[in-house]
Amino acid sequence: MAAGRGEFYRSLLEGLERKPAQPSHGRGTAGPGRGQSGPGRGQSGPGKRQTGRRQKKKKQLKASPSFVSGKDGRTDREEEDFPKSFPCKENLMERLPCEILIKILSYLDASSLFCISHVSKLFHSLANDDVMWQKIYMSEFGTQTWRPKSVDNAALKDDPEDVGDRSAGNWKRLYFRTTAGYEMNKWRRELRENSPYTGLPRQTEWVLRNMNVCWELTVTDCLGREITLGQSRAYFFESSVIVRWSEGSFPRYHHIHNIQLHGVRKERLKIPDVRKPAWRSLISKLELKSQRVWHLGKDRLVRLLHLVPGFIIGIWRGQQSIAFIMASLHFHKLVEKSLLGYPACPYYEPEDLPPVDNSDPEFGLHGYSLHFVLHNTGTQIMLGHFRELSFCTDQISRGLLELRVINRNDLSQHRSLSGNIKLPWKSEFLEGSVENCCIITLTLLDEFQKPFWCVSSPIYVTMAKNSPSVDYSGELFVMEYQNAEGKVKMKLVWLKEQKQFFLISLTVYVSVFKVNKRFSRQY
Repeated sequence: MAAGRGEFYRSLLEGLERKPAQPSHGRGTAGPGRGQSGPGRGQSGPGKRQTGRRQKKKKQLKASPSFVSGKDGRTDREEEDFPKSFPCKENLMERLPCEILIKILSYLDASSLFCISHVSKLFHSLANDDVMWQKIYMSEFGTQTWRPKSVDNAALKDDPEDVGDRSAGNWKRLYFRTTAGYEMNKWRRELRENSPYTGLPRQTEWVLRNMNVCWELTVTDCLGREITLGQSRAYFFESSVIVRWSEGSFPRYHHIHNIQLHGVRKERLKIPDVRKPAWRSLISKLELKSQRVWHLGKDRLVRLLHLVPGFIIGIWRGQQSIAFIMASLHFHKLVEKSLLGYPACPYYEPEDLPPVDNSDPEFGLHGYSLHFVLHNTGTQIMLGHFRELSFCTDQISRGLLELRVINRNDLSQHRSLSGNIKLPWKSEFLEGSVENCCIITLTLLDEFQKPFWCVSSPIYVTMAKNSPSVDYSGELFVMEYQNAEGKVKMKLVWLKEQKQFFLISLTVYVSVFKVNKRFSRQY
């Protein structure tokens, strides 16, 4: 082993010390009589001064490399506009024999080998060598043998060239297919068991942490400059996660053009100094000019803005500079969105529509369940789970189906909130709390206990215009949330004596167009 390694390094040094042939110069090379002085050299007067200037100029032209012509007859000033790389400097590695280059590339791992294949055509052809990828595959997955029919029958049928040419990167494709299938089966196996309350996989948080998933923001200003921000903190809850970005240099709010949220999986390495490129999966992209901005609230230091679906931007009061950005992400398909998307295209999974229940001639929605949480970054304000909910098609108002979860007239359904409605925030150096706003996380399950509509978004409290119920002597407040798929409306009563809120009404409205995806019938 030592002898082979010594021979490899000796061949490498010989290739590096090999001097290339000096390029021949054209018009810029001095000829036999180029440096001789012409007649009239000894004359005095203006002619002599002019001759001296010409000689000085010739020396400058000879010394300056920018006027030496190349092989193709162009001057070097023209070559500055059309640069030409010489193999003695820029392309030193490409001058080595292919055997030595393949030996060098054999010390790389799969991800580094894949990245270096995009450097040049030579490295692309060398990095696809089947012998190297066969060794990588054997070291990762054991002594499995390559059988074309068992790899991907559908792919081989669609691409018959792969069957005829088995030396054109088959082991590389097999490695990535096996790796992707192994990783996906590993975490999808953990997501099979669902919670009976939320209808979501129990191990969502565990999978995200075990796969070392984090979330990054890419902020683009009006000039096209991009700033990538790594997450500062993630707050996990039963059915959602709140991600905060408060470290780094934010552009001013009115200078932002768009914001992109990516899920990033960073591979854990044994050597901490070695960095590998992480896969970025686009989750959402917000164009600020086309987004409607909602005012959430403010305190002495910041004011909060809400961007649909679940972004919160904290801006320093009296300024346009950003203090922090937070995003509330629902657990429904969050693992797939964070891992299986592309850097410029989000992940979309085809909807598996359940069978239609024809027992009701009016196609009413029956047997629905609702998991409802009010929380902030630190505490849970309210938690509720409601079963056997139903609403009929005759309860349609402005294209929305009404589902009453808590009835205002039924005192037995009213619930108290366990904490005050406020949203704590934290920047890089300061922290505070904004009153009368929090996070709502809602999961509506259909009769098959599958997620039908999922929401995780900031929400704020406003004073109601009408008077409260006669059963309560307090002030009436309203909390509302709405998007293209539905609407949530809550009514709360603030009791000054007890210093707490009571939830006296909760109504969920679902869009008729969303219902029509399940029932092929127009209302």
